[in-house]
Amino acid sequence: MRSQSLALLACLLLAGCMSKSMDVLQIAKPSGETTSSVRPSAPVPSGDTVAAVLEETATEQVAVAAPRPPEGINALALAATTRPDTIIPAPRPAARAVPPKVGPVQRHRFRDAKPINFGKYKPQNYPVHGVDVSRWQGDIDWVTLRSQGANFAYIKATDGGDHLDPMFKKNWRGAHEAGLKRGAYHFFYWCRTAGEQADWFIRNVPRVEGALPPVIDVEYNGESNCRFKLSPARVREKMRVFLDKLEAHYGQRPIIYTAPDFYKDNLEGHFLNHPFWLRAVAQHPSKVYPGRNWVLWQYSGSGLSHGVKGKIDLNVFYGTEKQWRTWIGGQTAVAAN
Repeated sequence: MRSQSLALLACLLLAGCMSKSMDVLQIAKPSGETTSSVRPSAPVPSGDTVAAVLEETATEQVAVAAPRPPEGINALALAATTRPDTIIPAPRPAARAVPPKVGPVQRHRFRDAKPINFGKYKPQNYPVHGVDVSRWQGDIDWVTLRSQGANFAYIKATDGGDHLDPMFKKNWRGAHEAGLKRGAYHFFYWCRTAGEQADWFIRNVPRVEGALPPVIDVEYNGESNCRFKLSPARVREKMRVFLDKLEAHYGQRPIIYTAPDFYKDNLEGHFLNHPFWLRAVAQHPSKVYPGRNWVLWQYSGSGLSHGVKGKIDLNVFYGTEKQWRTWIGGQTAVAAN
C-alpha cells in the first residue's frame, strides 16, 4: 500500500509538471502570419522559450554613439568599424589571408522604363552596378545579366520566420556560376520575434566564402496582416537582436536596407556603425537621407535588361573600382557549412 501511494503521488506531481510545461509552450508559440503556402519541412527553430520571452520584454539597450565622420567620408571606412554598444559580440572567424578573386567590372548597359534625371550626381557616374532579385523576376539568364553590367546581386532569401523565396536556391547558385558577387536579404516582419527570424535566415542562407554581407530589409509593408505600429525605440531594439545574431554567425556586419519614410520615422541618427543600402528613385541619396553615409544605392525599381523578363531593381556601389575590390577583400572569411 505504501509503494502504491508513493507511485500515485509521483504520477500526480508529474502530471502537474507536464501541465505547467504545456502552458509555457503555449505562451511561446509564434504568430501565424505567413506570406505563402511554402512551409518548412521541419519545425522552424525559434530558440528556447526563455530567450524568446526575454527578447520581447527587454528594454532597448542604449548604444554609445560613434561620432559622425566628416563630410565626404563614405561608408567604406564606416562599415569596418566596431559598434561600441553594451552587447559583447561572439568571436569572429580568423581574417582572410588572401583576398577573394573579383572578376572584371562590367560596364552597365541597363535601360529604365521610367528614366529619371538625377542631375549632377547620377547613377551613371558610379562604375560598379548591380541588381536585386526575387521570385518576381522568374527564371533569370545570369550569364546574360552579368554581361549587361550586373557585377553583384542581392537575392531575396526569406520573409518573417517561415517563408523561403522559392527561387532563392536557384538564383543563389546561378549568380555565383555566372561570376557575380552574391548576397542574400531578409524582409523583416514586425509581428514576429527578431530571434526566430534570424534563426530562419541562418537556416536557409549558406555561410560561404566570398559572399556579400547579409542584408536586413526594413520598411513599411501595407500588405502585412500585422497592424501594430511599434515605437521607433522598439523597432531599433528588434533590429539589433537580428543584426547581432547574423553578425555572430556569418562574421560580417550586416547591411541595413531601407526606404525614405521608414528611415525618417525610425532610423535617422541611429546605427551609425552599420553600412546602409538606401532606396532613392527620384533624387540622389544625399538629398533624401542628408548626412547618412551609404554603401549601396537602389536608384530604380523599373530597370530593364537582357537576361530578365520584366522589370528589375538597379543599384550602384558607392566608390571606384579600386574601392569595390578593397571592400570585397575586406570582408571577413567564413567557413562553408
